[in-house]
Amino acid sequence: MRSAALGKRTLAVEVTNVSPNGFWLLIDGREVFASFREFPWFAEATIQQIADVQRPSPQHLHWPALDVDLAVESLDHPDRFPMVSRVRSKKRLQLPRARSASKKPRRSRPRPRS
Repeated sequence: MRSAALGKRTLAVEVTNVSPNGFWLLIDGREVFASFREFPWFAEATIQQIADVQRPSPQHLHWPALDVDLAVESLDHPDRFPMVSRVRSKKRLQLPRARSASKKPRRSRPRPRS
């Protein structure tokens, strides 16, 4: 008697460790470190989100919960892959006004009505 047909084959990738500085991935029998400095999309992620990694093709990693895609080569050579994000903030950056060290902060006064 034959066994049932095999399911879809997947390419193996596994998160083996997470530290305050980044995480390690086991890919093709070798461990690769992804630092949060070089890959900031993962810095605020939970361990569960980081561990939920897929490898749809030999050179492509995908984290569905984080909507992050990386080329496997970018783990070895992050300098060749500049950080790009399609997310744009709707808020404009507001820089604080510089104050003179000798001046006290002004209190707002009501304007005279005309």
